[in-house]
Amino acid sequence: MDKKAFNTEFRRFLWSSILIALSACLGNVVDAVIVGNLIGEDGVSAINLSKPVTQFMFTVSMLLSTGAGMLVGMELGKKDHERAASIFTLSTASCLAFGLLVTLCGVFFTDQLTSLLCKNELLYGGLHDYLFPMLLGAPMYMASWALATMVGVDGSPRWVSIAILIDNAVNLFLDIVFIKWLGWGIEGSSAATVLGHVVGIAIMSRHFFYPENHLKIRLSGAAGLMRDIISQGLPLAAASICLTVLLYSANSIVLGSMGRVGIFAFSVCMNLLQIYNLFLSGTCRTLQSLGSIQVGKGDSQTFWWVLRKSFRFITIAMLITCVAIWLFPEEVARLFGADEQELIAESVHALRIFALSFIPFCYIYTLMIVYKLYGYHKIALFISLALSLTVIPVLWLMGRYAPEQLWYSYLIAYAIEAALIFLFHKIGHVEFKLK
Repeated sequence: MDKKAFNTEFRRFLWSSILIALSACLGNVVDAVIVGNLIGEDGVSAINLSKPVTQFMFTVSMLLSTGAGMLVGMELGKKDHERAASIFTLSTASCLAFGLLVTLCGVFFTDQLTSLLCKNELLYGGLHDYLFPMLLGAPMYMASWALATMVGVDGSPRWVSIAILIDNAVNLFLDIVFIKWLGWGIEGSSAATVLGHVVGIAIMSRHFFYPENHLKIRLSGAAGLMRDIISQGLPLAAASICLTVLLYSANSIVLGSMGRVGIFAFSVCMNLLQIYNLFLSGTCRTLQSLGSIQVGKGDSQTFWWVLRKSFRFITIAMLITCVAIWLFPEEVARLFGADEQELIAESVHALRIFALSFIPFCYIYTLMIVYKLYGYHKIALFISLALSLTVIPVLWLMGRYAPEQLWYSYLIAYAIEAALIFLFHKIGHVEFKLK
């Protein structure tokens, strides 16, 4: 491939993928900022307590659509359009079916789920009100993430970018309308996110009317494909399900150790992670999409270019974000509605530590994608599991024996995991060559 043409293609996929990532991360950040300023700090904490649910839905989406997107990319690289269509059909139908199941759970079990996520009476009501619209709109979450992946891989990442931008613009506008003008409170913020996804889905659906569209509905040829889809998406989904467990465990530990002040500071830090994830998800989607196509073609040179440019971009993005947080931590805390000095002080302390902690996290996650593309599935699976599971025991130990140092838990855990990956890499005699 011509280098100039490749650079153009890489940038097109990268920025489109970053905008796609907005669908998964920016909705919660926008909700938290608006809720913090219009409702109060406890509203921000309530939204953070709901994140295990959002993350769980995102996990299933990764299992059923992100892995399938990689397979679709490989089949398109091989010019096998019928198999690509079968994978798309099975993946999308499975995502919608799961979304409907979550909706049923929301109708009958919202009270029980709220009690599981929050033991604090002050935060219970806000969490319950935020969860209910989210659960009812679960199919919209699933469809939005699935279509963003598939339409992007099928050659329309720019159109997906437009859809995601409008999705989030609608969300932002309706947040203000529902909360401030209609007085719906925190549930209005959740409803706005769902309706934003509805608009985004409608826009992305235009792709299916293009002559170049390969995402046809094909019911035949699906035998055995679900196993391939799950196998391909498992390392990413395993990392995400572990993150779900981590979010729940961390919320419980922080709330129990540091109370209302600690959970607010932690909520602000988790929104900071969403900003890192914005660049990380965009980089990894680009790496998966372009990389899987080159694997299908057997083009080692272009595949190496994808890897090199991906790591260069994520490094620059992380450094800029980290420096900005270190320079303006108080402004970040106030952005989320903090006005009590105790809340601001604790948030400033936590933000600066977490800004450093997320740098090794981003590198390790990107490295997992590299191992997966090179065919080292066991190492990729180990990384995906360890990313979160190493944090939980460290966080528990710090919360129990050194609560004043609790915010360093993530940085310590990621340093331990990096050492383990280096050890397994050497023991396994890994060679980065296309197989």
